[in-house]
Amino acid sequence: MLPRILVDTTQIPGSDGQLKLYRRGDEFSIMLGGNELMNSRLSGSEEALATIAREKMPQGRRQRVLIGGLGMGFTLRAALGCLGDDARITVAELVPAVVEWAHGPMTAVFGNCLADPRVEIRIQDVSATIRQAPAAYEAILLDVDNGPDGLTHHANDRLYDRGGLHAAYGALAPGGVLAIWSCAPDAGFTRRLQKAGFDVDERVVRANRGRNGGRHVLWFATRR
Repeated sequence: MLPRILVDTTQIPGSDGQLKLYRRGDEFSIMLGGNELMNSRLSGSEEALATIAREKMPQGRRQRVLIGGLGMGFTLRAALGCLGDDARITVAELVPAVVEWAHGPMTAVFGNCLADPRVEIRIQDVSATIRQAPAAYEAILLDVDNGPDGLTHHANDRLYDRGGLHAAYGALAPGGVLAIWSCAPDAGFTRRLQKAGFDVDERVVRANRGRNGGRHVLWFATRR
């Protein structure tokens, strides 16, 4: 068996937590303590976050999309693959080292997606990005943390509380879609979305795009 090698460690801004990037052969994983946050072999649910959101986005206008969390770029690449040439995609990533890893040890994973002229990378908390832009996006895709319960950074909770959902609602254009990735169901969060005024479609999808393996939960909340 190939050994797992620690490539880099970085501090999460505003938190005591550390992210660690590991490599085993061609496979990469990002860990927080004993929790694996993402793995380069498992991309199905992150890709579905973008492709299903695209189906629900308003048609007939320029597609402006905000992605919260760069991760390993799965959601970004899927968005680039299903959006038009005139789309504009802003990626807000809190941890500078994650962007550095994309340009460095994980270049092969990312390919040339960061060089796509439709993409803008901001080193910024996505909650701040959301609050800066009223009615600016046809879709906001949040692949931040492990879902509505903050794991890597407790300040992420403010994305998913009443105030955070109200801010996301305001940052969407009419008919826009808030899409959220989670490692597990959360009935209380579904109710919060509904109380915030969204029409909610909850999906369970496979992590690996096949019939086996873990399942993740995606919410697609449409601004009325």
